[in-house]
Amino acid sequence: MAPKSRVIFDTDPGVDDMLAMLLALASSPEEIELLMISVTYGNVPLKSCLKNVVSMFHVLDKELEWRRSQGKPEGFASLRAYKPVVAIGPEHALEEEILMEDGFHGSDGLHGVHEAHPHLNPDETWKSLFEDGVPTPAQDPAYYSYFTPSKVPAHKEMLRILKEEPANTITICAVGPMTNLAMAAAEDPETFLRAKEVCVMGGAIEVPGNITPVAEFNTYADAIATARVFALTSAVPSSTMPVVPQTIAKLPPYPENLSRRLKILLFPLDITTPHLLNRNFFFDSVTPHVKEGSPLAMWINTIMGGVFRQIEKNYGDDEEPGLSLHDPLTIWYNITRDHPAWKLARSEPEDIRIETSGQWTHGMHVSDSRGRKRAPGAGSAIGVTADGQGAVDVAVDEIPGDDFGWLSAKRGNRIHRWAESPGFDKFAPDLMHRLFS
Repeated sequence: MAPKSRVIFDTDPGVDDMLAMLLALASSPEEIELLMISVTYGNVPLKSCLKNVVSMFHVLDKELEWRRSQGKPEGFASLRAYKPVVAIGPEHALEEEILMEDGFHGSDGLHGVHEAHPHLNPDETWKSLFEDGVPTPAQDPAYYSYFTPSKVPAHKEMLRILKEEPANTITICAVGPMTNLAMAAAEDPETFLRAKEVCVMGGAIEVPGNITPVAEFNTYADAIATARVFALTSAVPSSTMPVVPQTIAKLPPYPENLSRRLKILLFPLDITTPHLLNRNFFFDSVTPHVKEGSPLAMWINTIMGGVFRQIEKNYGDDEEPGLSLHDPLTIWYNITRDHPAWKLARSEPEDIRIETSGQWTHGMHVSDSRGRKRAPGAGSAIGVTADGQGAVDVAVDEIPGDDFGWLSAKRGNRIHRWAESPGFDKFAPDLMHRLFS
């Protein structure tokens, strides 16, 4: 059996974010250890995202209590085995003060579930856990036992964990705007590079975008942050760093000589969109648990009902609506990473760069599809040894006239992009089984 995945989950909950966290917590302790939930803005404003995380733990506490009272197996073994840190990041992107949410997830991020089920809402005293100078409640609610709140900014907590844990043992799953990751990488790039890998849900490579014709929402929300993190996969990070206007507060550049390169595993819309949780299958699966009185089933049933109505509103009712399991796919990968059906789009890492200044192409993932001859070694993950432990020396092998480094052996990003999984039709049943078996 493969070693468990030890995960920092950077998220902007969000319906599919919530399903991803539930999947992680419902896994076995031998599959996933959730070390940290790093909360960012995105699908809804930051405070709503944080409330959704805290509410999830409150609902899970109610669910486990209900299952025990019914003589049912508790499940959620990872939830009971570990206690992740929960920390929050900034309220906006590096480049913008206000982000226009896409509206898909509803005004609260979970399609009105807090109003629909007030008995499943946590008491507002939880806010004191994350605010300096505010006294904590005299008696902690039971659900506090499932997480460790932090008043330290999320990017600093991320760096602390990466510094304290052995190198190459922590996977970061980034399923929202990558502001927290960019801030951590800027503050201490060598510590950030101790991460085993970063699983990024973002981008649209060979399919249309979902927020503009060419851009996916997470990347669009903070394209500069994404570009900065992607640059760490390059042997020459400065070759793909974004050009930032003087009006925007700059993060410092990276040192010229870093000890290693970042490994990014990209989950773009190309692979995530076909992994659907369809309406009929969902209601067939959840309704028996709702009728039994499961708090979690009632909670998710309300959320998903809102999702399916939103999909019908956006796209019509000609076809059965289904929620694309974008963010949960990164967790499913960490559970099933040794399955031979996981396949990359290319045998070698791709030079994928982020457009940060285009009027119509902001947030676009750009690659060179002209089919030109590249420098020897240009497709390799240059700068990383086979075991991922350190850097290797690479000869400067350039193509004359290649001013932007698209054919270079050193310049440009090196991204591993997933194209196939163990099965589009297998994920939703596995997800529902893990949550309610």
